[in-house]
Parts: sequence; C-alpha cells; structure tokens
Amino acid sequence: MAPSVIGDITVNRVEENAGPSFLPDRLYPDWTRNHLEAHRDWMVPRAFHERSGRLVMSLHSWLLHTPHHTILVDSCVGNGKSRSLGVWNDLDTPWLDRLKAAGAAPEDIDIVLCTHLHTDHVGWNTRLENGRWTPTFPNATYLIGKIDYQYRTQRLALYPDEEPMDGAFADSVQPLVEAGQAIMVEDGYRIDETLTIEAAPGHTPGHVIIALSSGGEEALFVGDIMHHPVQVHEPHWNSAFCEWPEHAAVTRRRLLERVADRPVLLLPSHFPGPGCGHVISAGDGFRFRFAD
Repeated sequence: MAPSVIGDITVNRVEENAGPSFLPDRLYPDWTRNHLEAHRDWMVPRAFHERSGRLVMSLHSWLLHTPHHTILVDSCVGNGKSRSLGVWNDLDTPWLDRLKAAGAAPEDIDIVLCTHLHTDHVGWNTRLENGRWTPTFPNATYLIGKIDYQYRTQRLALYPDEEPMDGAFADSVQPLVEAGQAIMVEDGYRIDETLTIEAAPGHTPGHVIIALSSGGEEALFVGDIMHHPVQVHEPHWNSAFCEWPEHAAVTRRRLLERVADRPVLLLPSHFPGPGCGHVISAGDGFRFRFAD
C-alpha cells in the first residue's frame, strides 16, 4: 500500500507475513458460524478465507518518518527465534528488506516502541550476532511499558522455571536492558510534540498505544486492543490472549467511542491489508472502514 500521511508524518506498514491465520473460534471463544453469516458482506474475502475457514490477518510493524525521528512501532516475531507455536518458530522472512524498502535501514531507527510485551511484538528487537542476541537497531532507544516489564519480571521471580513470553522476554527484551538501550515508559510519556504514549490496559496489564497529532490530523497506533476488524463490530469480544479480559473490553469500548465518526486513522497490529482505517457508528455499535 502507499504510505499514509498524517500531517508532517509519513507511515508505512512493514509486513512480516499475512494471510489465513487463526480459526475464528480459537482466537475468539464467542465465535459461532452464525457470526460469519452476520458479517459475510464485509468479511469475505478480505478478512475471512472461506476455503480454510480461517481469519485473514497480518503481522506487521508501523514505520514512522517524522520531522525529528524515524520510529518503529512493534517488531513482529523475528527470524531464528525458538518458539512453541510452529508458525512462529525459527522464521526466515525478508522483513528487514521490507523495512529498507519502506525507507529505513536498522541504523536509521531512532526509537522502537513496543505496545506490549507479547512474542509477536518484540521479535525483531534483537538478532543473533556471534551467538548472542543483540539489538537489531544499534542507534535506537527502545520504549517499553513500565507496567508490562514489571509484570514480566515479577512473574519470573515467582516462577523461575517459566519462560516468559515463550522465550521472547529472554531473547528479545532483556538484551535491550543489558545494552542500556531500553527506557521504561508510562502513561503520558511524550516522544515529541506530535506523539504521546497512553495507557490501554487489558490485553496485557501494561499495554499502551501511541496517539499521533500533526497538522490538525490524528491517528492512533493501537497494538492488540483489537486483533481483527470483527472486534469493531463485536467490541465485547476479547481474544483468547487477553490477560485481563474485563479491562480489555472496557479499553476497547472507550477507544471505539473515542474515534467513531471522527477522521482519526486507526492502525492496529494485525488487521489485514492495508491494516488501517476508520470507525463508523452503526446503530448502537460500530463498523470498520478500511483506509483504501
């Protein structure tokens, strides 16, 4: 897709992989076949692959070029990482080439923001060099939600035999701290005059989003507040991976009410291409309109 331009900021989607993904009842416990029929008009074929019966999703990062910084939002699964989920295990994708095609080599990145500490949002934070996981972006400051980091470290202290985040905490988060490149951030942290971090708990305890405001235009990078556009239409649904379900549902509803019928571009982490769009009111609910 062509870059999105929000005021003075250019945004590119950097895809790791995309296509048929989860079986819908695996991701959404409330799903039934009736929901496909209710949403068929907009879901098929863009957001639901009927032959496989799977949701169409994407794994991508967002690359921002601002007048001051080059910023990466979330960093997917990464290559060569040992993971229990087969489709994420020992990947070998051209994500770095796609990043360069979008206008940034690893050394160009000034800031990396992790919206939350789940395996598929931190993987490219590091890559293997001489047998050690080292920061992929040597000149970057990595912004990590303080609450999420504390939550993972506290669990590690309580359950030392556990592998937090399926091993990703050890190979994709801790090396940043050891390298002195990580900063723990909280609600209200301002990257610059156009970008502010906001707390959005639920999917994880310390999940955050980025609010962008530039030239009178607005956008929100919302991570996994929603995994698929069906959650715009069914906002009470939590994914099977939401760690604080009640908080997640409240956060999602507030977000949708905040942006509905306003020219605010919504940029989640897993919606199928182009991956972004706008929220429209529909009776007492909402619907999603893709940006293209």
